[in-house]
Amino acid sequence: MGVELENGQAQLHDMEDVNLTDAQLIDFVRGFLSSVSLGDNDGYNQLVGVIHHRDRLSPDDVALLVTCLKALSGAVSCIDIVLHESLLAAIFKMSLWDYGPNVMDALIELIISLAVSSGKYVDSCLDMLVNNFMPPYSYKDFLKKPHGLTRKDEVLSRVHTALKDISDLVPLAPLRLEQIVVHKMQRVFFKESLTTIYVENMLRLEKGAMSEFVGRKILTALVDKLLDLDVEIGWDDILQDDFSKGIFEMELEDDDETTDDINEDSSELPRELSRKSLGGNVIAETLDSLIVLTFEHLESCERDGRLNEVFDILLLSFQRTVLTAYKSKFAQFVIFYACALDPDVCGERFAVSLADMFVSCNDPPLTRMSAVSYLASYLSRGKFLSTTLVTTILKRLVDWCLEYGKTVDADPNPKAHKVFYSGCQAIMYVLCFRMRSILEIPRLKSQLLLMPIGPVLTHRLSPLKVCLPSIVEEFLRQAKVANLFTPSETFIFNGLLESEYSKTYGGIERLDMFFPFDPCLLKTCDRYLRPHFVYWSMVRPTYDEEEDGGSSDEDVAEVFPDRIEENLMDDEAMARSYDDRDFDLDEFDSALNKMSITPRNSLQYQRDFVQMPSRIRPSMSPESL
Repeated sequence: MGVELENGQAQLHDMEDVNLTDAQLIDFVRGFLSSVSLGDNDGYNQLVGVIHHRDRLSPDDVALLVTCLKALSGAVSCIDIVLHESLLAAIFKMSLWDYGPNVMDALIELIISLAVSSGKYVDSCLDMLVNNFMPPYSYKDFLKKPHGLTRKDEVLSRVHTALKDISDLVPLAPLRLEQIVVHKMQRVFFKESLTTIYVENMLRLEKGAMSEFVGRKILTALVDKLLDLDVEIGWDDILQDDFSKGIFEMELEDDDETTDDINEDSSELPRELSRKSLGGNVIAETLDSLIVLTFEHLESCERDGRLNEVFDILLLSFQRTVLTAYKSKFAQFVIFYACALDPDVCGERFAVSLADMFVSCNDPPLTRMSAVSYLASYLSRGKFLSTTLVTTILKRLVDWCLEYGKTVDADPNPKAHKVFYSGCQAIMYVLCFRMRSILEIPRLKSQLLLMPIGPVLTHRLSPLKVCLPSIVEEFLRQAKVANLFTPSETFIFNGLLESEYSKTYGGIERLDMFFPFDPCLLKTCDRYLRPHFVYWSMVRPTYDEEEDGGSSDEDVAEVFPDRIEENLMDDEAMARSYDDRDFDLDEFDSALNKMSITPRNSLQYQRDFVQMPSRIRPSMSPESL
């Protein structure tokens, strides 16, 4: 080539000093690569040294590095996976975050060339690019500065462009990419604030050009990881040590010390369940940030008209993992928020799917109990749900409980008939929140009064003795004012409530349930959920009309807007009839125990029946956690 210098380093620098064409530069590097097989490693070792250089680079060093990377891109056919192992290792360990635009562009060009040249390098190239989803840990503070955000955008835009280019040129690349992304998530997930950057990139892939190929597994893996983080936060991290007070004595009204970012509805949170208890909990703070990222991703999906597509994935993931997860406290709000963004489609689908699971004999009892618990909490807390939909689903629950009761002639037994009791408790819980809004609409009021709720609750199985006393008390108080029952039914109810047997049985051997859409204790998540959420302090029970002279229809409509047309859902089409005689309950000896997400050492397992005050927050009770 007319260039013969004394050592390899001089030869490398001469590529810059001498005016060589691109083709000549490529031939120069090919010579280094080929010489390895002949036992001459000097030039090759110098080339590896340039690529591997990690110290601060001078302008001349940068120019040399760019030249070498570009030359290697043209000589990839000469790179051998065995002979040039050290060179490949040096390339794949390079971090885009450490270089300026010129080096980044040259490196990206080389990575794409390697991936396309041979299937042997595809995984390594994809792995290297995914490694660049997150910066080195030393960049943690740098990313908080404007220059750091600029560097972040420069790096990640190039990474995603390269991933797309490789996927376009290598048909199997998307499949390999999703496997690498999901696998790496397990290893990088707890690096504090940098964790969110990795998830940002995952979601960027999900909504990008490769969404069709990688979106489903990425979303599913993300929900699973949110759940993993969720269960790492024990209730001991939230509940404080003072269990001396009954839950209703701990009720807080508006507090002068409440911070600006928590409005009056935060009085719903008892002091022992305050989100302040999670302050400083690294896992809780990480989970809060990641759920918010997911919320914002769902918002972008809604704007792009693809929320329904994403909801299909979320619903399957929810049914597979979240629904039966032990002690899930926060992960379920992802699907709640998706429903809030599209009440008419996603919101309705979620409610119907939960109702279908409850009335189906094909699902195990524990799954059905969990489904109806989620359903009751969802119908009660979803401000975006129409009163029409709530009434229709409520009728399905009542009808199923009535049919079940016709097949049973036995004494109360919480373990043998736990699905029935969970349904009864769900009915009462929903009506604690929704009764007044239903009664305000004449058509729905007629439907409610025609529902056989009285026969269900006065059945020989005595659900009022088994369900949570706090819910029973609040429900009956509202039902009495609303004249929901006949005089004879009211007489029976009064007799049960005054029975010492009822208080003992209901207080100790009660149905152990939880309501998963209780107010979210993650501070930032709550800001997103608040506009779509019903707090107990917002509910006007039926007895308020007697106490304060009544309220206007507008007050009720503001909390429960009837957003869906009257005939949107046909009651008869929604109805289902199942024969529940043959389901197997023996394998669920500890089902009640598994359904609880409250610590067993809580005072709730020892105290007697607690009188519910006028303004109850039933679902925030440790009984119902």
